[in-house]
Amino acid sequence: MPTIFDAVQIQEFLPHRYPFLLVDRIIELERRTRCVGIKQVTMGDHFFQGHFPGAPVMPGVLIIEALAQVGAVLAMREFENRGDKLVLFTKIKEATFRSPVTPGDTLTLEVTALRTGSRVQRMSGIARVEDRIAAEAELMCIITDRSDIAR
Repeated sequence: MPTIFDAVQIQEFLPHRYPFLLVDRIIELERRTRCVGIKQVTMGDHFFQGHFPGAPVMPGVLIIEALAQVGAVLAMREFENRGDKLVLFTKIKEATFRSPVTPGDTLTLEVTALRTGSRVQRMSGIARVEDRIAAEAELMCIITDRSDIAR
């Protein structure tokens, strides 16, 4: 699969950095419609130190966060002044966890826009490992000026 944005380029869209950047590359992007990202899950991921020793499973909340980060790339792609903006997630609806994600898995994160706007966005996300669904959720976010958050 071709890479549209690698991890360095993703950081132009997101403020997240290691260890909280959970997307390694973007492989598909349809403006204002859909975005697909990849997270290579490895034993070196920091969360496996405590979740769970001897039976490592990626925390579900981090799978949802990875979907949210792909959604933020989709949203921020539309802003030229994205360095001045932040995407804040306001709602997670109908989150369902269907299958564990473990070291060695390639997590494919697909986000589809349900509502796009200059401030509020709603999207649907599905996280897959190969052909099985690991998690899915509907996400809502607001796009705000970074200066509104900094105090």
